[in-house]
Amino acid sequence: MFEIKTSDVSSKRERYTELAEQARGMLAGEPSLIANAANFAALVFNSLPELNWAGFYLYDGTELVVGPFQGKPACIRIALGRGVCGTAAQTRQTQIVRDVHDFDGHIACDAASQSEIVVPLVKADGSLLGVWDVDSPSIARFDEEDRAGMEALCEVFMQVVDPQV
Repeated sequence: MFEIKTSDVSSKRERYTELAEQARGMLAGEPSLIANAANFAALVFNSLPELNWAGFYLYDGTELVVGPFQGKPACIRIALGRGVCGTAAQTRQTQIVRDVHDFDGHIACDAASQSEIVVPLVKADGSLLGVWDVDSPSIARFDEEDRAGMEALCEVFMQVVDPQV
């Protein structure tokens, strides 16, 4: 049984470092993409404050399709270049949106979401696996420390999914 460990770390950097260590241990030795994605989403959703959605959109060769997540039901399919997830997938760059109402073309799957961060998941061969998407009901929830932390978490995930990363 895996237990989410909570500590009294004082900084975001420390919290993300601790979370990456937990993710590394939780994912070690499990080859299933779906199992790892489901547990990864649950770990992050239940470990970080002020989140209302955390999960994956997986690229099927044409568009992004919702994968394992925690939160309310979500949009099922997202075209590349559309919304924050589609933009991250198309540009292969992490997107931080302080206020989703200011993002032209934002897709509102959950009206409670106010800010969002999306990290593209790119395999070692350059192909797109999908995106890691996290929403918050708070405006300006995500910043550059969250970018670094989420990218580090996604690197842990991708090292298990695609060991060449």
